[in-house]
Amino acid sequence: MATFSRGRQRIKALCCFRTLICTRNFTAGKFDYDLVVIGGGSGGLACSKEAAQLGQRVAVLDYVEPSLKGTKWGLGGTCVNVGCIPKKLMHQAALLGTAVKDARKYGWQIPESLSHDWSTMAEAVQNHVKSLNWGHRVQLQDKKVKYLNMKGSLVDTHTIRAVNGKGKEVPGAMEFGITSDDVFWLKESPKKTLVVGASYVALECAGFLTGIGLDTTVMVRSIALRGFDQQMSGLVTDYMEAYGTKFSWKCTPKSIEKLPSGLLRVTWMDLNTKEEHQDTFNSVLWAVGRASETKTLNLEKVGVEINKETGKIIVATDEATSVPNIFAIGDIAEGRPELTPTAIKAGKLLARRLVGHSTELMNYDNVSLLLHAYAFILVRSLFLVYHAFYKPLEFTVAERDATQCYIKVVCLREGDQRVLGMHFTGPNAGEVTQGFSLGFQCGLTYEHLRNTVGIHPTCAEELIKLNITKRSG
Repeated sequence: MATFSRGRQRIKALCCFRTLICTRNFTAGKFDYDLVVIGGGSGGLACSKEAAQLGQRVAVLDYVEPSLKGTKWGLGGTCVNVGCIPKKLMHQAALLGTAVKDARKYGWQIPESLSHDWSTMAEAVQNHVKSLNWGHRVQLQDKKVKYLNMKGSLVDTHTIRAVNGKGKEVPGAMEFGITSDDVFWLKESPKKTLVVGASYVALECAGFLTGIGLDTTVMVRSIALRGFDQQMSGLVTDYMEAYGTKFSWKCTPKSIEKLPSGLLRVTWMDLNTKEEHQDTFNSVLWAVGRASETKTLNLEKVGVEINKETGKIIVATDEATSVPNIFAIGDIAEGRPELTPTAIKAGKLLARRLVGHSTELMNYDNVSLLLHAYAFILVRSLFLVYHAFYKPLEFTVAERDATQCYIKVVCLREGDQRVLGMHFTGPNAGEVTQGFSLGFQCGLTYEHLRNTVGIHPTCAEELIKLNITKRSG
């Protein structure tokens, strides 16, 4: 998502009837707009609404290119449509399945035979997402932000062209595979599924597919959750295997062919033995990462510097690009965390700075510190790691395996033992760590943890009871 500002901007209409493409140029000559935002994701919407609220005239351009399977969605970006929101709702469906099994141990009389109906779940989730799309449009209208369902690109540093939507490959991957963009919008169950990739998106999708009772396999080329703490990664995949997800380690797909039965025959190679294997699946879900879609923006023509390898825009601490009136926030910006909350915060702060209401910069340190600085400190052996396995109370009566429930707090060895990172696997991990994240902004130390009175009985209180270090053996 890139934002473009400085100077009001006038709309000119150009219609190319021959190709059925309508274009509009936003030109900074006789100005009508203070700010034009390309990209209606979390960061772009936050920036546009904040700027409008501060008295600026704002336009937002957002357009979704349909996936190869034709999947498309509305305003709100990845998180709302094909990311955090539908993913958590489908994950909740899987948790409810587990809860039903636990319920028998707690005295509920539940039939042994239970089944899950994908269509019912999918319709409910999709309806909620559509309500969020509509909500975003209403908010833009209420704040008098001009919304254009068009693709934007730069003509020069002050002119944006908007066009409407009319205008190493594995054989079979495009024709027969789906992506995480598609899985949330499927009308029917994907049934037996091969998930290719081991990112957090891949594992989350595989997790809820297994949880609702589908035969699911994850194909991993090298390691799972690259860039994350590998001890925690191992616990996550161990947990998934224990609950039924299959893993094909050190394997890469070679081809996919559709059989007369409609099944997909996948051929893959075991990278250790160099042997080929085959199996059939109903669906093949590709979750091998997202690429920044900057090529169509025409950025280099106007002098915006881009990282050639990643395709991301190089930005300064104030989100500025190499062109004075062009800024970039969110996933498209080089070196920024690909997280919805950071994009929202960065967007609001940028809008305030652009109108002169604030000079506050986005503080990315305590967001990225949990990953990047953590690895940096590990190498130098200047840290202490407090850790423990624990058993959630709710697991006891249900007789559930808790061997992957683990917590780890990384602290500096010197001084007041400032906390650099926390890792938590177990129930409601997001809810637990959200509360502690405030402490990072306040200089959280190990002593602060030890002096905190726990809320009992909770999983979160296990973090304040830590007293054993890895170093102690």
